[in-house]
Formats: sequence, C-alpha cells, structure tokens
Amino acid sequence: MKIPLQVTVRNVSISEVAHREIQDRAEKLDQFSNNIMGCRVTVDNPHRHQHKGVLYAVRIDMTVRGGEFVVKRQPHEDVYVAIRDAFDAARRQLEDHEQRLRGDVKTHEGPSVARVNKLFPEAGYGFLESPDGYEVYFHRNSVLGDAFDRLKLGDEVRFVEEAGDKGPQASTVERTRKRRGRPARA
Repeated sequence: MKIPLQVTVRNVSISEVAHREIQDRAEKLDQFSNNIMGCRVTVDNPHRHQHKGVLYAVRIDMTVRGGEFVVKRQPHEDVYVAIRDAFDAARRQLEDHEQRLRGDVKTHEGPSVARVNKLFPEAGYGFLESPDGYEVYFHRNSVLGDAFDRLKLGDEVRFVEEAGDKGPQASTVERTRKRRGRPARA
C-alpha cells in the first residue's frame, strides 16, 4: 500500500488481537494486489441503543488504481467474524477489479449485420455476406419467427455467428425491420 493502513474504532472497543487481525488481513490483500493505494478500516457499533449486546460492523474503504471500493457487511456479534466477512468481500471485489484490469472479463458481442447473399429455399438454407465480404451459412431453423420463406436476396439481417462443422454459421438470424423514410437499424 502506498498509504499506510488506517484503522478507526468508534462506539466500541476491540482487543489488540482483533486490531492485529485487521492488520494481517490488510497485509494479505496488499500481497494479493499491488494496485492498492490505501485502505481505511472502520469498526463500529451501529446499534448502541439495542439491548442485544454489542454488534460489530466493519467497513473497508479501499482506494485502488482506477477506482475505490466500499465494503460493508451485516453487523455481527463476534468481531472476528465481522472482520473475516468484510475482508473476504474486499478480496472478492479486488479479484474482480484485477480481472477487469487484465482484460480477463468476458464481453458478449452484439449481433452482426449482413445481407442475404445466396438463398436455396427448396433445400432450406442460404448464405449471408457480411460487410467485410465473408460468407456465413445459415439454416432455415436458425431464422427467427419462421421468416425463412419471407427472406429475399439482398435483405439485411442481424445474426449471431458460431463455429460450425464446415466453417462459420449463423445460429440466430433476424430480418431487420425497415422503417419508412429511415434506413434500417443495425
């Protein structure tokens, strides 16, 4: 961490062992990621007026490269459980952030746009031509809304591409709706 750990205790007292537990868990987070700029941990008793006993609420404010996390868990009667739960949640958020920084997060591409290039209605299949010129096979069963029989050469469609046995194929084909006076939406 670039900024030393800050621990604040309000409306409750914690033992030196609990304080050390917070420091140890913060060090483990720092070893996990070198993107942590600073970490502030607050231990509080949020419900002082209740007669149930002491509840410990742990809040972690962590500043990382490219963002800031705030972790708040449900208050717990055991300070060590509250600390564990908060730091486990912080680690999960930090793992997600690290994956986003590395680009490991899956992104789903939207449907591609193409035109019907070849059509074989008797055989129940056809080919689409994408704007960059490659052909994609499609079967009548991949056309949404039983619209295969209404397709014509040159119709603009949206499709989702997948790998087929003999090359790229469209798993979902949908005609784009043409509006009066406006070009078709992509």
